[in-house]
Amino acid sequence: MRKKQSINNSAACQVRIAGIKDTMELLSGKWKFHILGTLILGGKMRFMDLLREVDGIAAKMLSKELQDMEMNQLVRRTVLDTKPITVEYEVTEYGRTLEPIIEEIAKWGISYRNALHKPESV
Repeated sequence: MRKKQSINNSAACQVRIAGIKDTMELLSGKWKFHILGTLILGGKMRFMDLLREVDGIAAKMLSKELQDMEMNQLVRRTVLDTKPITVEYEVTEYGRTLEPIIEEIAKWGISYRNALHKPESV
């Protein structure tokens, strides 16, 4: 006889699971953390500056990721009245709330990498 599942069925746990799912969906992919981190450290940046800073990303992918993050209110896009038109991107106040999370993920990743590559003591 199998034991009835009880941990993940609680209302509090369901809310947590939904929150984690939403976060992972919102920030999924190879580039979003890199783009957000670059904008957090660099402040307002033009598209071409971002393209140079985010090593390996294609212009089309950067454009898609920025549109997605703008739609989700993590990034603000400002079109300047210049000739030719200049577009700047910056992290919104709400997007900036991700800064400590990005920092902790980076710390964990560094620690994990060091643990994996630590020479074994004899």
